[in-house]
Amino acid sequence: MQNNHIKNVAGILTATFFISTSGVLGKYIAMPSEVIVWFRSAFAVVLLYAFCRFKKINLSIESSKHYAPFLISAFFMAAHWITYFYALKKSNVAIGMLSLYTFPVMIALLEPLVFKIKFNPIHIVLGLLVLLGIYILAPDLNLESSNMQGILFGLLSALCYSIRILILKQYVIRYNGVMLMFYQTLIITIFLVPVLFFMDVSGFESQYPYLLMLALLTTAIGHSLMVHSLQFFSVSTASIISSVQPIFGIILAFIFLNEIPTLNTFFGGALILATVVIESLRSKSK
Repeated sequence: MQNNHIKNVAGILTATFFISTSGVLGKYIAMPSEVIVWFRSAFAVVLLYAFCRFKKINLSIESSKHYAPFLISAFFMAAHWITYFYALKKSNVAIGMLSLYTFPVMIALLEPLVFKIKFNPIHIVLGLLVLLGIYILAPDLNLESSNMQGILFGLLSALCYSIRILILKQYVIRYNGVMLMFYQTLIITIFLVPVLFFMDVSGFESQYPYLLMLALLTTAIGHSLMVHSLQFFSVSTASIISSVQPIFGIILAFIFLNEIPTLNTFFGGALILATVVIESLRSKSK
């Protein structure tokens, strides 16, 4: 049992590391956010489909009643990605990623309402630690500040991500995680086709290697592993453990973008990391 728990925590942390590459790549790629998301999804569809065929993963949807949740969750996933990239471009990787990680607070509040489960006060306490980390990071409350705009886009991205996770949680037992991500990216690719006609795609030739990395590392590998991990944890527990993502992202941004974290970033990040450790130990003891 203990070995399984360690394996499951290691799995979700591995997924989190791959997802954290989105910060550096999203900041670096010089294309509109909506266009980045389209190429990210289009490349991921091909990669995920090839993997499903290779592993003989069943792609059939069991019931027509599942069509609407798949569509709605994909819509919120697209909104999450687009607003997240806006947050990165308006501010920096540290602010964009840390503001996104208010989503454990949102999930802790929403999960008992959605699944009619007992409210667990510890999730609010741990979520507030994450929120305090954001508060330490936040600049002056000036809406004209690009950093403040980045935080607001990050908060909106967090809300969309929370809703998407809560919808998919009901289907991770029935469907393979890679299969779910295949349909998510397929729907997003179709949904965002119009952006290719109305937005600037001229940078594709120079940016496609990074778009491909975003599709492979962040989307195909990272998000598939994350969806798979929802089998072993509650949504609240999974989201709080994965709050280590900004720490990974800030380290990667320092290495590849030369973004040097401020002292406030270290303090805020330390609080977020503390919630990961606490929740990992708490969930292990169950």
